Amino acid sequence: MIATSYPLFNFFLSLLWLALFVFWVFLAFHVILDIFRSHDMIGAVKALWVLGIILFPFIGVLLYLVVRGGSMHLRQIHAMQMHEAAYDEYVRKSKNMQ
Repeated sequence: MIATSYPLFNFFLSLLWLALFVFWVFLAFHVILDIFRSHDMIGAVKALWVLGIILFPFIGVLLYLVVRGGSMHLRQIHAMQMHEAAYDEYVRKSKNMQ
């Protein structure tokens, strides 16, 4: 009885909404990480961005992407380079200790 009251099209629509929600959560997570990764913003501005995302989730994330989204990839690359440099330094120190 349940299967007949929930047609296949509704199932696909539910999957679509679920996929969009997961995508939005993923995007919001990356935006919040980018806010804390930014060294060009002071703490108060970071707090306002996070507060805006918490209070107005969809508008806050979309506004952040419009205002600061163009340089998100640059901050990601910089963070990865710093992690790689720290790892290389750790490996060099480990080899010198042996």
